[in-house]
Amino acid sequence: MTAKEKQTEFIKSYLKPTLKQNGYQTSAQTWWKNQGDFFIIVNLQNFSWNDKDNVDFCFNIGIGLTATLKDIEKKKASYNDLSVYVREGFYLQDNRQEHKYKTKDRYSIKSDTDLEDFKKEMSYDFEKGILPKLDSLNTLKDCVDFYGSLTFWGDNLKRVISENNLSLN
Repeated sequence: MTAKEKQTEFIKSYLKPTLKQNGYQTSAQTWWKNQGDFFIIVNLQNFSWNDKDNVDFCFNIGIGLTATLKDIEKKKASYNDLSVYVREGFYLQDNRQEHKYKTKDRYSIKSDTDLEDFKKEMSYDFEKGILPKLDSLNTLKDCVDFYGSLTFWGDNLKRVISENNLSLN
């Protein structure tokens, strides 16, 4: 299998079913979960230099406010709806910032990558790091508390909430 085929298989056999099981809907490489006043959004971003034998990618993860969604029918959220987005590293423990398939800023799959081992590492990152933190976001106040430590994104979230006259209660 090529690296691209391995990434496709990882998405099909692990990522998509795991996120679906956790209440996320999908369109292409973006998953979202409706939390009422906001959506939790997970976007897989491939890098432009990828080829069939080397695939590098990251996850843009954050929230988009329902009041500011681009889809007027508010049925789905996309990468462009993110009011706060940070890469996967923000959600991972310090000892998971780098490992055999991850550098500080990306995951990598190569043609010789052991797909089952890769899925095992990714499941650890998602199930022990990313998803538990996203699952704790149930209200806008939870979001402000969680992202508030990020100078730019926390301030941006508070501004967008205020501009749209949304309540933190």
